[in-house]
Amino acid sequence: MIAPAPQKVGIIGAGVIGDFHAEALKAMTGAELVAAYARKEDKANAFAQQHGCTGYSDLDQFLAHEGMSVVTVASVSGVHLEHVEAAAKAGKHIICEKPLEVTTARIDQIIKTCDEAGVMLAGIFPRRFNPSTEIFQRAIENGRLGKVVLVDVAIKWWRSQEYYDSGAWRGTWELDGGGALMNQSIHTIDLMLHLVGPVKNVRASCGLEAHEGIEVEDVAVAMVEFANGARGVIQASTACYSNTGLPASIHVCGDKGSIRMCDDKFDLWDLKNPLPRDEEILERFGVGAVEAGAGAADPKAIDFQWHQRNFEDALEALRLGETPQVDGREARRAVELIEAVYASAKADGELITLS
Repeated sequence: MIAPAPQKVGIIGAGVIGDFHAEALKAMTGAELVAAYARKEDKANAFAQQHGCTGYSDLDQFLAHEGMSVVTVASVSGVHLEHVEAAAKAGKHIICEKPLEVTTARIDQIIKTCDEAGVMLAGIFPRRFNPSTEIFQRAIENGRLGKVVLVDVAIKWWRSQEYYDSGAWRGTWELDGGGALMNQSIHTIDLMLHLVGPVKNVRASCGLEAHEGIEVEDVAVAMVEFANGARGVIQASTACYSNTGLPASIHVCGDKGSIRMCDDKFDLWDLKNPLPRDEEILERFGVGAVEAGAGAADPKAIDFQWHQRNFEDALEALRLGETPQVDGREARRAVELIEAVYASAKADGELITLS
């Protein structure tokens, strides 16, 4: 059987995240990185030389690159709408970084544009595609935790003042969309929604405690109630200093068991009714293999293989004419919840009900 020709892919954005996209694409068999776009010509050329593709500083010329059918968007969050609309109108299928955009209103515009253009829209939430996430999800769905009653999510990360000072867009509502919640914690918040289900209401408090010159929060706490009756707490920060970085964690408790995952490894697997395969799960995905990081203290420390799995799912869905696991509507959910957290915090902890 002859393997299908790889999809020719281009990248919009030549920063740190663009590098992850490039490394993930180059490691895949179903994709070929052919082009990259950056606003500044020297940056586009340097990126292209590093990753072996053609560089462009003109967006229209980039979108006209011969044979290119898919575009990944790795630009600043608050300009995703502009870039996705241009790509969709040029007939390109799109894989877009988190957050899809900085408000649900702008995300709805993106979804509408892609629907009208008849192109695929996939979001990027790489933590969903780790094998440990599938194991965690299966345990919940199979009732091994019993009735889920309590959930806590903790993203106690560190970003230096230099991090925020390195780009004028960082820490702004217009282009970053928020702080510790929208930029760093959105991955684990999405994972929480993926595992436990939609949130019914939220109360929250946010603050700026350890950084200067930014508009957004570096610490946030939210209490949530899920549609299934479970309660939960989200703790998010970029003000928790650690030299090596603290792993992001999600802990789900039920009346028959408790599982906690730190980054992509389990440090707690305590079930009322254990099974023989549990021992193998902990050998392969247990705490002994945990490596602090995944972007906890250094955004450059993310493993590109997480993106690779996400891209492979999207491109396989495109090949089969199916919907990717994280389509536009699915990628919207985390932003909707974060917007509700911000609304509650601005209203001194008022209860906000999600639609």
